[in-house]
Amino acid sequence: MSFKGADVVSIRDLSREQIEQVMDLAEELVPYATGEKSTRAMEGKILGNLFFEPSTRTRLSFETAMLRLGGRFIEIAQPQSSSVVKGETLADTIRMVEGYADAIVLRHPHEGAARLAAKYCSKPVINAGDGAGQHPTQTILDLFTIRQQANGIADKNVVLVGDLKYGRTAHSLAEALGMFGANLMFVAPPLLQMPKETIKHLEKNGITPRLSSSLEEVISDADILYVTRIQRERFPDPAEYIKVAGSYRVDNALLREAKKDLVIMHPLPRVDEIAPEVDHTDNAKYFHQAFNGVPVRMALIMLVLGGEL
Repeated sequence: MSFKGADVVSIRDLSREQIEQVMDLAEELVPYATGEKSTRAMEGKILGNLFFEPSTRTRLSFETAMLRLGGRFIEIAQPQSSSVVKGETLADTIRMVEGYADAIVLRHPHEGAARLAAKYCSKPVINAGDGAGQHPTQTILDLFTIRQQANGIADKNVVLVGDLKYGRTAHSLAEALGMFGANLMFVAPPLLQMPKETIKHLEKNGITPRLSSSLEEVISDADILYVTRIQRERFPDPAEYIKVAGSYRVDNALLREAKKDLVIMHPLPRVDEIAPEVDHTDNAKYFHQAFNGVPVRMALIMLVLGGEL
């Protein structure tokens, strides 16, 4: 199943078989991601990293992925130092950068920006997060982590907790987990519950998620606990943020009610929703999850550019 030349804009654009193809290749690439093995699969190729919104893990893991593959990258890491401040449109920026790079990775604060970029670009465009919309590469690395740490995805009880309204990671992941047959539980304050559009999409595909505002109510059933930060920067009204800030906190006291092999994940960065004491438990997998961004993004780069080990 060829990805060569394809855009990766939304998880909805990918079939289960395609996602499995990425994860299978990522598994093969783990020793290359750690530096135990080396490859020149992307020698001579250039990745254009365009980040119009702050990022640590996504930007660094794409850069690392391209370097581990023997390729190079160019970047916009600070929009204020680019021609955007002069009024250049996203469409013009994309058409300019496609002349310099073989593929483009885009993070942008506006939902739909990646789809727009793909429209104007003849090279592959990979969505690295657009506003409160989609974050497909994060979704695939999350699925990859669950498959590794929980020995599969089907029939696992996955609790998504925190900001499910503005959290683009949660939107993409919920839809993908439904595709893989997981049981979904959404825990959030009513103000931040999963958007109705996402729930309708799941229900249309035969998935009926359980909704709750209480983490204590569902923690004992969870196989995977996926924690998200309540994102101050996404709230149009600061007063609304204050109402829900600190709604949930995972600590060792909560874990006493959980399964011993519970897998705790977080897309990071965290604020105070996971206590540092949890880091020292066998349940904490979020830093390994962050590392998994490298082999997964290596796999996507290779697939869209047609590289071979």
